[in-house]
Amino acid sequence: MTEYSRIIQGGMGVGVSNWKLARTVSAAGHLGVVSGTALDQVLARRLQQGDPGGEMRRGLDAFPFPAMAKRIRQAYFIEGGKPDRTPYRSIPLLVKDNPRELTELCMVANFVEVFLAREGHGNPVGINYLEKIQTAILPSVYGAMLAGVGYVIMGAGIPLRIPGVLDAYAQHRPAEYPLHVAGALESDDGMMRFDPGEYAECALPALQRPRFLAIVSSNTLAITMTRKANGRVDGLVIETQTAGGHNAPPRGKMQLSSLGEPIYGERDAVDIEKLCDLGVPFWLAGGYGSAEKLTEALAAGAAGVQVGTAFALADESGLKREYKRKLLESVVAGTARVFTDPLASPTGFPFKVARLEGTASQEEVYAARPRICNLGYLRQAYRTTDGGIGYRCAAEPLSIYLSKQGHAEETVGRKCICNGLFANIGLAQVLPGNRVEPGLVTAGDDLATLAQFLRPGATSYSAMDVIAKLERGLAPQEHVSRQAEQIELQPSLSAVAGA
Repeated sequence: MTEYSRIIQGGMGVGVSNWKLARTVSAAGHLGVVSGTALDQVLARRLQQGDPGGEMRRGLDAFPFPAMAKRIRQAYFIEGGKPDRTPYRSIPLLVKDNPRELTELCMVANFVEVFLAREGHGNPVGINYLEKIQTAILPSVYGAMLAGVGYVIMGAGIPLRIPGVLDAYAQHRPAEYPLHVAGALESDDGMMRFDPGEYAECALPALQRPRFLAIVSSNTLAITMTRKANGRVDGLVIETQTAGGHNAPPRGKMQLSSLGEPIYGERDAVDIEKLCDLGVPFWLAGGYGSAEKLTEALAAGAAGVQVGTAFALADESGLKREYKRKLLESVVAGTARVFTDPLASPTGFPFKVARLEGTASQEEVYAARPRICNLGYLRQAYRTTDGGIGYRCAAEPLSIYLSKQGHAEETVGRKCICNGLFANIGLAQVLPGNRVEPGLVTAGDDLATLAQFLRPGATSYSAMDVIAKLERGLAPQEHVSRQAEQIELQPSLSAVAGA
C-alpha cells in the first residue's frame, strides 16, 4: 500500500460492510472497513443462527481473554441454529453504565469482526462508528484495537474526544467519553468510563494506536476537528449530502423540494482549496464512485476517495442477495431511485432510503408494523425530572415517548431504522403474530450509476470489479491490484465468496 490508500471502502449500515467485504478490499491493497454499528447484536444473532461457516467461533477462539469468549459462546451459540420463526434472544439495551455482560459482548464482537477482516493479508483494516451511538463507543473501540485495527473512522457527530481514547487504550489505560444528555445541568455526571484493566484476564503488551479519521460535512467541522480534538487527527473524510445513510441537515432553516427532500444550497458546499490548508490528508465521499471522480479528487488535492454504495451491492457485502438483485435490476432498467427522507430517522438527520418493493420504504409495508423500540441504538439520552438519565426514541410508541418529556410532532414520519438495518442483512427479528421486521435499505445518490461495474451479461459484480474500475483513475504506478498479487490472493478470496 501507499502511505495512505487512495480508495477507502465505506463502513455501511449494520453488517453491510462486513468482514468478508473489508478483507477482500484490504487484501487488494486498499482500505477495507467494517461497520462497527451494533456489532454486539450482530455477533449474538450470527451465533444464534448456528454460525454455519464457523467464522464467529474462530474469532472467539482468537480472543485474548478465553474465559470471556467462552461466556459469549455459551450465552448465544445454538448448534444447528434457531428455528426460522423463533425470535432472537433479547439483549439489554445500551445505557450510560452498561452491565458487564453487555460490555463484554461489545468488546468481543468488535474484536471478532476486525480479526476476521485481517485474516490472510498484512494490510490495514478500518472500522467505522457513528458518534451518535455513544453508549457502545468505549468497549467497542478497545475490542477493535485488541484485534489490531489500523484505522478508526467516525462520523454522525463531532468526535473530539476519540483521539484521546485511542491514546489511552493503546497503553491499556482507562478512558472516558461524554454522553450527550438533553437538558443536562453542568453539575450532572454524564461521563462514560471504561477501564480495560477491570476486564483483562492477563497482561498484554502495548497496542498499536490506530489512525483516526473523522467524517465531516463542512469546512467548519473540519477546522474544529483538527484544532480542538484532544489528540492527533490523522485525516478527514469529507462526506457530501449525496452519500448514503445519514446526511448532515442543510445549514439554516430546513426547506423541502417539491419531492419532499431537503434543499441544500451554497452554504452547504465544501471549499476543497481550504481543506488543503489544514495540513492533514482528506478523502472525498458522496458521488465519488468512479474512476473519473477519483482522478478529479486527486487533482484537487485529496488523498483519495471513500466509496460506499458501489461496494454495498458487491457480492461480498452483507446486504441480502435478494435486495442486491432487485436494486441492480432497477439500475439496469433505469428506475432506481433514492429518496432523502427528512423525517425517517429518529435522530432528526435526513436519511437516504432506496425505493425497494417489500421494504419499509413503502409506507403501506411500514404502516403494518407496530411501533416498538427494542434495539435502541438511536435513542436519545435525556435528563429525567429526578435528575437521572432516561432514554427515548421518536420511533417508539407515542404514549411512551410523550411520557418521557417528548413532543408529538417529533414522532411524525419516524421509522425504526435499527430493526430495518438488521433485516437488510438477513438478521430480521420475528415479531409477535409471526411477523418479520421489514428491511430499510439505504444507498447514495449514485446508485443509478452502478451498471458500470456489471460485466456484459452479468447480473451481479464483485468488490474486485469495483476496485478494477476505480483504479483506472490512478496513475499507472499507483495500481496496487497487480495480476500477480491477485493470483496469490485468489485462495483467500475464494474462501470469502464461499463463506
